[in-house]
Amino acid sequence: MVTAFDHGGGVRSVRVPIPDNPLGHTLVYVVDTDRGPVLIDTGWDDPASWDTLAAGLDACGTTVGEVYGVVVTHHHPDHHGLSARVRDASGAWVALHAADAAIVRRARESRPERWFSYMADKLTAAGAPREHVAPLRAPRGRTVPGLSPALPDRDIVPGELLDLPGRRLRAVWTPGHTPGHVCLHLEEEHPARLPGHGRLFSGDHLLPGITPHIGLYEDPDDATVTDPLGDYLDSLERIGLLSPAEVLPAHQHAFTDAPGRVRVLLEHHANRLSGLLGLLAEPLTPWQLAERMEWNRPWADIPYGSRTIAVSEAESHLRRLVKQGRAEPVPGSGPVAYIAV
Repeated sequence: MVTAFDHGGGVRSVRVPIPDNPLGHTLVYVVDTDRGPVLIDTGWDDPASWDTLAAGLDACGTTVGEVYGVVVTHHHPDHHGLSARVRDASGAWVALHAADAAIVRRARESRPERWFSYMADKLTAAGAPREHVAPLRAPRGRTVPGLSPALPDRDIVPGELLDLPGRRLRAVWTPGHTPGHVCLHLEEEHPARLPGHGRLFSGDHLLPGITPHIGLYEDPDDATVTDPLGDYLDSLERIGLLSPAEVLPAHQHAFTDAPGRVRVLLEHHANRLSGLLGLLAEPLTPWQLAERMEWNRPWADIPYGSRTIAVSEAESHLRRLVKQGRAEPVPGSGPVAYIAV
């Protein structure tokens, strides 16, 4: 059964499934314009997901062939995955922030072996045990979702209105989850006249009940030392100041009180950084730190792929602590260990 929901004011959403993922689905938003519907994200590139998106658009009173444009909040495959298929079916343009477009371009030029080798080297440097790294050293027959994503036709320029005739949709750059993540501010009165400033399509930046993954920006061909958690915290404060009447996220459900949710997330990360300093009273590698961090289940119950994600999140928090001068690498340690200062 297709789940399409009318949010009022010419905005609807379709729940597009993500296969084998606890998130369950991506909320693809359908925004009416004077030139036809524009999609905010598209969902995972999977036959069942495509069928659900097509049926959902039918339930919204339109078709894939009528789509005028696709605005992608960020490059991850549960958001950007079906963009090429929508474009092929409709002739729609696809827009993405330049920082994520660069990742897409490099991903398309990389062989899967390059990605597996990069991840194996990174995890080894983080102190991962040999048995965790070993599968990455023999990647034959495996594929990586998102290695052939659609090249966008247009850049999303922060601060500018997007090409949605008859609507006012402004891009807000919110790096952290990815370097080119954007939120999209619909600068129109809320259809139910809720207090606040328009509505915000928040992608994965601001979710009502879960904390977005903030790991390192994974890119085999970019050695820039970045601070994703610092980027995310700065971006959160920017969104809090917008005070939208309602937030329309890419997962879970719509919600109000964006400033309140921002405060909760800022406090969460402040507490987590303080807790990690306590753990770093002794030298720990990123893997050892991840083992000791608090997750939604014991480390022993965390599956293989999620452990890799957890280590990346531990590394992003370590990088923030180092940048703040609250932790430092232990000289001569290999794999590198960190300690509080």
